[in-house]
Amino acid sequence: MSSVDRRRILVADDNTDAVESLALLLHLAGHDVRVAHDGVETLAVGNQFEPEVVLLDLGMPKMDGYETARRLRQESWGQHAMLVALTGWGQQRDRERTAEAGFDAHLVKPITDVELFQAIGARLSDKPNASRSQRAQR
Repeated sequence: MSSVDRRRILVADDNTDAVESLALLLHLAGHDVRVAHDGVETLAVGNQFEPEVVLLDLGMPKMDGYETARRLRQESWGQHAMLVALTGWGQQRDRERTAEAGFDAHLVKPITDVELFQAIGARLSDKPNASRSQRAQR
């Protein structure tokens, strides 16, 4: 079990191997995990599962991660979920775009287990008045 509380986590990535291995890691750490392989599926699974954390790739088919995040934020459960961009894109403009789309954090692949669990657990230590854009700069 990881040092973070058990969470409902949705992992969305079009890379099947990446999404399955990340889901397994999170499951072994004690989390309740669901997966999706594109933006449209992410919205459908999210509306049914209502995750607390969404790990979202940016370059997905059907609907990219930016648009998916904007739409997730329109859902009642999505307004309070932690959205984490998990991507190979790490330039400053990429980070600005994730903040604008409503992400709470931006992690650049490849990530370590420590980075992942710190990002998931960061929500617990955030001050209530910290803005999404401040948290997305992490």
